[in-house]
Amino acid sequence: MLKRLARPFVLLLTAALLTGCTTLGSELVAPSLEVTGVQMLSTDMFAQKFKIRVLVENPNDLDLPVRGLEYQIIMMGDSFADGTSTDVFLLPARGEAEFDMLVTTNFVSSFGRLISRAGGGKLEDIDYEITGKIYVDKGVLRRIPFSHRGTVDFSRALKSGKSEPRQL
Repeated sequence: MLKRLARPFVLLLTAALLTGCTTLGSELVAPSLEVTGVQMLSTDMFAQKFKIRVLVENPNDLDLPVRGLEYQIIMMGDSFADGTSTDVFLLPARGEAEFDMLVTTNFVSSFGRLISRAGGGKLEDIDYEITGKIYVDKGVLRRIPFSHRGTVDFSRALKSGKSEPRQL
């Protein structure tokens, strides 16, 4: 009797798990991340600290509980910063959220090269690319890769502590 009941139960459980995997795995679209602002917090000969404002848009029909991300920021084709953010937030279905990343750069290896490549000190409309992985607490797929290109105005960040975004 127990064997007769166990087999349909196992089949039903397997079907439910497979349905859950397909809805939360293969149909999940990567969120879009866009740098919307850059603010210089401090600077000296060796390092600079920036606050980078990021807008995340969720194209999916389900909420995504974000538990952090890995990122790499490339400015004008050169590595600018990379690291992790442990910000935890809920990204609403078909919605958006903003958060700040604190980034430290080395003058010689990143910020200095950006200034020299900008030519004449013009730091407006700097091409950037942000890539990485978002970590979520939902479904089978726990890491979602992302990539976005755009432009950002660094000149205002250096003058007034603020910057205005501009998308490609």
